[in-house]
Amino acid sequence: MTPEELRQELAAGVLRPAYLIAGEEALLRDDALALVREAVLAGIPDAFNFDRLDGETSTPAALLDAVGTLPVQAPRRLVLLREPEAARGPARGLAEALADSVSALAAAGRAAEGGAEPGGTVLVVVASKPDSRARWVRAFAEPAVRVRCDSPRGARELAAFVREEAERQGVALEPGAAQLLAERVGPQLLMLRQEIAKLWLVVGPGGRATRAHVSTGTSDVAEEPIWDLTDAIGEGRVAEALTLLHKLVGAGAPPPLVLGALVAHFRKLLRLRSGGGVAGPPFVRRKLEGQARRYAERRLLSCLHAIHETDTALKGQGALRPELALERLVIGLSA
Repeated sequence: MTPEELRQELAAGVLRPAYLIAGEEALLRDDALALVREAVLAGIPDAFNFDRLDGETSTPAALLDAVGTLPVQAPRRLVLLREPEAARGPARGLAEALADSVSALAAAGRAAEGGAEPGGTVLVVVASKPDSRARWVRAFAEPAVRVRCDSPRGARELAAFVREEAERQGVALEPGAAQLLAERVGPQLLMLRQEIAKLWLVVGPGGRATRAHVSTGTSDVAEEPIWDLTDAIGEGRVAEALTLLHKLVGAGAPPPLVLGALVAHFRKLLRLRSGGGVAGPPFVRRKLEGQARRYAERRLLSCLHAIHETDTALKGQGALRPELALERLVIGLSA
């Protein structure tokens, strides 16, 4: 199931007992989670009806307890578990408990004619790259479902995302505008979303965005991919990394987009440094392996912590301007 199919299904009033929101595109994962959360909680206070669990720290007992808890003054409750495959230490065994929980919820859902059991729990698992062979992943069979949140592949899929997002925001696009916007921005979904919002401000209600609107109002950031920045940082090319950062920020790249790319990149390096693997063409893996060798595992964890601290500071309007905060971060990560 795609995020758009999820949106249509929830709008039709169909609610499933368990969802696996999986894929490497964080924006789509966040969108899908927001849709399910709104459908389950429907605006009610979530203090007693929304449990958040993390795969690195949650135990099997905590998961079973959360799934088995009844809702409080509400028809249903929501249990969210992030990255169950990260379980270690006391959390070992979480995957087996998760598989059992999903199977039980699915059985209850089948008894309730395919939907979520009235007065029960809806379980949502968010994972960036789950192993499809794992028992807990295979447990997400009807009426449970897997929502695939993968980045668009190729120009056609990216243009389709632009058209769907424009329709969602109420922006009419003339023929060719979606393709041009996809070409100029590239596979940076958050920036595409923001550029479409800017087009609405330009054309106004009832107007149609043309290729000319896209050409004059959208910076061509695809020519300087954000991945060039992450590679420059990973290879220790500090001066080039700062130059690329200035170009991206000057072209309108929002700080959350830059930070999101840095998080994804350094998580890949940490997986490689810890003996894991990453998907992609052989030349990409070799490049990342070379970058991972520059860092000790503890250093990579510190880098991820620094990215998180910068994100928190920017959201809380820290003392430094966003541009300076990003500069300081890039220098620190590249060293």
